[in-house]
Amino acid sequence: MSAVQATPQRQNAATGSSTGYRPTPVTLSSLPLQILIYFHGWYFVVAWLVQCLLYIYKGTVLPFPSRNLDSEVALFVLFGFVEAIRLFLSSRGNLTEKKVPLIVALLLSVPILFVYLFLLLWQTYVLRLELVVWSIGIALLILEILLSCYTAWLFIRSEKAL
Repeated sequence: MSAVQATPQRQNAATGSSTGYRPTPVTLSSLPLQILIYFHGWYFVVAWLVQCLLYIYKGTVLPFPSRNLDSEVALFVLFGFVEAIRLFLSSRGNLTEKKVPLIVALLLSVPILFVYLFLLLWQTYVLRLELVVWSIGIALLILEILLSCYTAWLFIRSEKAL
């Protein structure tokens, strides 16, 4: 539901009468948030594929305990699904100006942040490439969280104004 702002209507040239005020919608969705979601989605796809290749490399070259490799890969696959859902909900909530999908995406951001930290700090082996890739991912996620909080606040404030 978007906020409505009243603007005066022009007089009809033929009759000289006006109909009063015509409401015009105010767009509350955030363009910076949508741009960030778009680029984060593409960045995530590339980062996910890079990490898949790095898991193949780690599994073949490094002395990796098989239990650890299995659990890390399982967590990583689950991370891919949850992050895709979170990005979809963020985009949908922003574009439709609905607070519920945006808030659910914000709630999903907490476990996603911990997975990013796991990939950055707590894996069995952390390569330099992973440090760069997942540090950028964390920066994008934090920016997205901040912009989503502000946008959700705008949506909630506009509902109270109506």
